[in-house]
Amino acid sequence: MDTNQFGIIGNGSWATALSKMLTDNGEKINWWMRSESAVRHLLTRHHNLVYLPSVRFLPDVIRPTHHLQEVIAHSSDILIAVPSAYIVALLESLPRDAFKGKRVISAVKGILPEQHLLLNDYLQEQFSFPLEDYIAISGPCHAEEVAEERLSYLTFSGLDTVKTSRAAKAFTNDYIRTTVTHDLWGAQYAAVLKNIYAIGAGMAHGLGYGDNFLSVYITNCYREMFRFLEMQFEKIHPSNELPDFHTSAYLGDLLVTCYSPHSRNRTFGALLGKGYSVKAATAEMNMVAEGYFAAQGMIRISRKIDLDMPVMQTVYEMLWKEKSIISGLEAIEKLLS
Repeated sequence: MDTNQFGIIGNGSWATALSKMLTDNGEKINWWMRSESAVRHLLTRHHNLVYLPSVRFLPDVIRPTHHLQEVIAHSSDILIAVPSAYIVALLESLPRDAFKGKRVISAVKGILPEQHLLLNDYLQEQFSFPLEDYIAISGPCHAEEVAEERLSYLTFSGLDTVKTSRAAKAFTNDYIRTTVTHDLWGAQYAAVLKNIYAIGAGMAHGLGYGDNFLSVYITNCYREMFRFLEMQFEKIHPSNELPDFHTSAYLGDLLVTCYSPHSRNRTFGALLGKGYSVKAATAEMNMVAEGYFAAQGMIRISRKIDLDMPVMQTVYEMLWKEKSIISGLEAIEKLLS
């Protein structure tokens, strides 16, 4: 097998949308899918059976397989688009040198639930992966709008500006605009936090709160996020150049995730607000709400840097500590200003 530049790990809607961007730009991709049946369907019917089925792929630009090491071995850039809850189980069987000489592009929008780590920190610990070869993708960008080729925006964050810009260029086209930032940790943490806040927004929607409440809720969420991003940047980032947090990767992604009906975290929260259990809401969506698992990890991280985050704390208590959604939202009401 010849080597393609990009290998895609994941077969959900976000992985499918990213595959569309690359193949629309003339890239040939190696594509790992979880099951042989998904591989067969993509090869014979030329679309993903479950996720974004309207997106068609020409057979000569994709090489789907369910063999993970095959994709990694025959790709120079490994794009990981798997829900954070499943990443460790997927990667732990790989040899420690599996990613040697590769670049990793993360499209993961969560933190590893047991390790409470971002993917780059996990790869550095477990695979001795150099941070300079790691790039993270954030939004605002819904997979459903990518499928329809509606104008969307991606932010690429990495410590090596040349490598990060090169990766961004591979995804840029008529319907995708890209920007680059050096804020590797902050952009990823913002993507994690907005999912937690979006669950709270969905809960409010499910209980009948209106847009007026949500606008104030989101304003306070952003204020809380901003404090976290400033503090963690000063503690862990090697650069002294503070990024502009009032941009699409931070504020824009928070807004669209809290408001849009495409948002799986908002939808998950809305189902909870209507009385669904976590298990029933997950089954109804047939998707993973990253914010559910992220809430536990972000509580630990905020305590580690000694930062009070009362909105996030309340959402966490509604998800994990059996706090009723009605009383939780009443508590949030008292926090808002």
